[in-house]
Amino acid sequence: MQAKLEQRSFLLLLIVVTLLFLYLLKPFFGAVFWACVIGLLFHPLHQRLVKRWNGHENIAALATLTVCMALCILPAVFVITSFVQEGHALYERVQSGQLDPAAIMDKLRHSFPIVENVLSRLNIDLESIKSMATDAAVTSSRFLAQNAVELGQGTLSFFASLALMVYLAFFLLRDGPQLVELLVRALPLGDEREYQLFGKFAEVTRATVKGNLVVAAVQGGLGGLIFWALGIPGALLWGVVMMLLSLIPVVGASLIWGPVAIYLLAIGHWTQGIILIAFGALVIGLVDNILRPLLVGRDTKLPDYLVLLSTLGGFALFGINGFVIGPLIAALFIAFWQIFADEFNPTHQPVDSQSPVEQGD
Repeated sequence: MQAKLEQRSFLLLLIVVTLLFLYLLKPFFGAVFWACVIGLLFHPLHQRLVKRWNGHENIAALATLTVCMALCILPAVFVITSFVQEGHALYERVQSGQLDPAAIMDKLRHSFPIVENVLSRLNIDLESIKSMATDAAVTSSRFLAQNAVELGQGTLSFFASLALMVYLAFFLLRDGPQLVELLVRALPLGDEREYQLFGKFAEVTRATVKGNLVVAAVQGGLGGLIFWALGIPGALLWGVVMMLLSLIPVVGASLIWGPVAIYLLAIGHWTQGIILIAFGALVIGLVDNILRPLLVGRDTKLPDYLVLLSTLGGFALFGINGFVIGPLIAALFIAFWQIFADEFNPTHQPVDSQSPVEQGD
């Protein structure tokens, strides 16, 4: 009796201390999460460098992080900085009246009167939509402008988080296998199950990050390129926005190039509008339809609809990190149920596709 009481008390305190520790790490969640992602993505490169340099783990981890910085982190910092600067310029154009969302809505209404008729039949007031569009443009541009100021004021904080992420990634690259072994030893799920789950975790993380980022980078780059070629202001800004929206399957970049194309048609720029529609549907859209199933769905072994739902749910709950966390949770959900079905219901026979009526006949 005394031994059971002590064991239960210890397990209770173990849970409490673990939750407190996780709460302690909450302010650094982004840095810790992306350090784990870097460790998983660049682990194969690190292992090859370790073999080439006769087991020098520290040098191999440092070289791997250098490659990561050159390929991922520095370009991302440049794009984010340029994006916020473009947002500040957009805010200034809205404030000065050079960009008037209400005037844009009026042009759309006069160019496409059928839209106003459909909205009136649905009891939707176009004036309220125009007011909402104006407020949204002012709010979003002000948000970007404020972030531009905060980026300058919070440079130290930003680089502190970046340094923390790189620092953690170094140790995760160097000591990753030992940490996995420690977790396998500590978790009471059974070694075989734990290795299977850790393998699925690594597989889905690599596939989701590499696949979604490749698709997003290609779509955002193509979108920014066509905007620049057509002379649309803020090509870099809209390219980055399309890149971020491309993380959402199916719709993605069309949320930007679609309305812009409609606006170009509304103001009489038929050639530009048609070119943008054709390029968006045939080039940008095909990138999503071809690359995403190949890079994400195939490697994660998740159906397209589950990838879409889990990505949207991840965005809603975890923000920008959700495009990885959402599919990861979905994949672990499937993995747990597969383990349960294999181990607890191994004698289950598949149901005959013939119906009872057909069997009776």
